[in-house]
Amino acid sequence: MNRIETELTRRSFLGATAAGFASSGLLWGQDPSELGSPAEAGLKRKPRVAAINSVYRLRSHAYHIAGRFIHGYTRNGFHHQPPFELVRMWNHQQPTADLGPSVCEQHGIELCKSIPQALGEKQGLDVDAILLIIEHGDYPQNERNQILYPRYDFFQQIVEVFQKTDRSVPVFVDKHLSYDHRLAARMVQTARDMKFGLMAGSSLPVTWRRPEIEPTVGTPFKEALVCFGYDRKTVEIYLFHALEVLQCMLERRKGGETGVKSIQFLEGDAVWAAGDEGRWSWRLLDAALARCPSRNTGPVRENVLNPQAMLIEYEDGTQGTILNLYEQTSDFGFAATIEGWSDPISSCFFLPSPPGARFFDPLTYNIEKFFASGTPPYPVERTLLTSTMTDLAMQSIHDGGRLILDPALSVKYAAPQDSGFFRGPYVDAG
Repeated sequence: MNRIETELTRRSFLGATAAGFASSGLLWGQDPSELGSPAEAGLKRKPRVAAINSVYRLRSHAYHIAGRFIHGYTRNGFHHQPPFELVRMWNHQQPTADLGPSVCEQHGIELCKSIPQALGEKQGLDVDAILLIIEHGDYPQNERNQILYPRYDFFQQIVEVFQKTDRSVPVFVDKHLSYDHRLAARMVQTARDMKFGLMAGSSLPVTWRRPEIEPTVGTPFKEALVCFGYDRKTVEIYLFHALEVLQCMLERRKGGETGVKSIQFLEGDAVWAAGDEGRWSWRLLDAALARCPSRNTGPVRENVLNPQAMLIEYEDGTQGTILNLYEQTSDFGFAATIEGWSDPISSCFFLPSPPGARFFDPLTYNIEKFFASGTPPYPVERTLLTSTMTDLAMQSIHDGGRLILDPALSVKYAAPQDSGFFRGPYVDAG
């Protein structure tokens, strides 16, 4: 680690961590459940949560997120039990390996036959928060190879209950809002109009970082790059995660998020040519790969058979790059140049492996904060922008690498002071 990066890590880690734990009254390593929560203090019962899932099977997102509301998870090395009660569950599909019925029976959760029933139906809306986890399952794809997850349709069913009962509660939407950026924008606008909290996104922005860097809001970024390596046949699934990594860092740049001017998706030799032409930085790629524990030996040009790249130009001139280098790494590496700094900053957004997949721990903890306060810990506009970029990147692929300019990319918002990523250990203490 160079001197500048060491200083950034030390200042941001100590400052953010000390401030965060001081404001919450926590000591390092203390289990937050020992202190209770504002929600628990104000209610005689635990707040009630409903889970609306596509499937509930081993390693599905519902298994990992809703399952943590049931079983708890590790926080700062100690067991943390969310101060909420998962009372109902609805699963759209029942695969052969369906765990929904057994889990609900074992834990006293009502397994429902419809979304309105899961939200209360006869009693009206009688839950305090909603998990909308529509990831995995058997769904068709469109001509652009996007999986047609019905997140928007199920969100609308939730909204209809809100309208009928004249009451609304916070809603968390797992991963991107919709495969269609126009539907994603409608979801955000609906939440604004009806004045209920909406949170969405990936676990990547809040997972552990090695090293633990948190650039200050207002950092004068010039260019940033994210490299990763996952199946090229299902581009959008992991492209979205990579965009969330890029966005949770670049949104902290000087002037805030002012939107994206253009995007373009490249494949094969065109990716290397774009790097040679200076459209993305080989230096940043080297810095990002250097942080990846899974980095392969040998030259990246030689190892990677069919590279994929997404080139992003922001409205303020900042440059962003996403590289899918399947044969070179399976980690998410980040690197960026900052005006006035001689060396890039870089970090690995670390994902502990399944079956535990502990990167869902920090995501669930941030969902808890949202459910307790009603205010997302980071703006839903971030996920609106990454959802839009993902959708239009798939359009660029379908159009043979066409440069996409679309006013829907002009999403503006301010970054949170603390991005909420987990510091400290990711294994149990003792």
